[in-house]
Parts: sequence; C-alpha cells; structure tokens
Amino acid sequence: MKKILFIAAFGICLIANFFPAPCPAAGKDSVSDKVWHTLETSHTIILYKSTEDLKKFNDAVDYSPAVTDVRWLYLHNANTLEEKIRNKADAIFERVQEILDMRKPMKKVSINLYNSRENLQKAFLYVTKSTTPYRAGYIFEYNTIYLNVTDLHAGMLAHEMAHAIIDHYMTVRPPSATAEILARYVDSHLMR
Repeated sequence: MKKILFIAAFGICLIANFFPAPCPAAGKDSVSDKVWHTLETSHTIILYKSTEDLKKFNDAVDYSPAVTDVRWLYLHNANTLEEKIRNKADAIFERVQEILDMRKPMKKVSINLYNSRENLQKAFLYVTKSTTPYRAGYIFEYNTIYLNVTDLHAGMLAHEMAHAIIDHYMTVRPPSATAEILARYVDSHLMR
C-alpha cells in the first residue's frame, strides 16, 4: 500500500528493484544491493549506480559547443564531475532542441545509466517484456532514456534526446519511422 501511495504522490518511481523508473527517487538493486543515485540538470534526471558510471558517461560523451556559443563557457568552467555532466547534458539537450527547432518547455527526461550491455538488456526486457537489438533506447511511456556507459557517444545521447523532444513537442506523436529519421538527422548534425 505504501508503494502505491508513494507512486501516486510522486509520479512513477520504483517499478522494480532491478532498475529505477523515471523519477528522482532511488532504490536498491536486488541483484547487487547497489543504490541508485540521481544527478539532476535543467532538462534531465540522470540515474546511476556508481561514480565510475558517471566518469565513463562523461568520458564517452565528448561534446563541446563552438567557442562562440555561450554554453562553451559553462562546459569549460566546470570544476566537479557532476558540474561537467550537468553542463554537458544540458548543452546537448539544448542543441538538439535547436537542431529540431522544437523549443518548448517539457518535463525532465530521465537517463538511466547501465554499466554493461547485459544490464541494459535486462532493463529493456523488464520494461518491454522482450529482448531488443538496440544499443540504447528511449521509452515514451516512462520518458526515460536507457544507456550503456561502455558503448556510448555524444551522437547516441543526442539521438535518444531527440526522440524525447519530438514525442513531447508534437500534439500527436509522429510515426516511429518519422521520429527515427529526425533523430538520425540530429545525430549527424550535432557537431555542425
């Protein structure tokens, strides 16, 4: 009963002990007893299990706006790992909005970080009830991006953010093939 009240009060939180649902609350993973932590940015809520996962995420997502872009100052003046990741995630999110010309305020998107392909696949299996060949993914119903920090790059993150932005910008969600074309466009134009 407490779990139901908690979910009703705070949106969706812990769907299962294996992985966090898209909310700021964290819970224990029944497999490893590691606690999920959160890092909130202006546009995202990043959920992770260890500082090592954050370091891998930061190293894998190599993104820096042009020196003429104001966001460049924030990225290069960050002192802590958390500041670097906040600035980087928000800079990519805003760049994706700019590329798509879809700039309306939206609910923060959750980003779940997994330390292996196997753990990412377990999360997909739990949520979708089927296996998936994808290296990363976005699930609209949870407003959550699922990433493997050992197989990641800035374009991949931008691609998944594009799905979130597209799905929440339009009054009626576009067909998946249309959204995929737009997300691939974002991926290929991120650094331009």
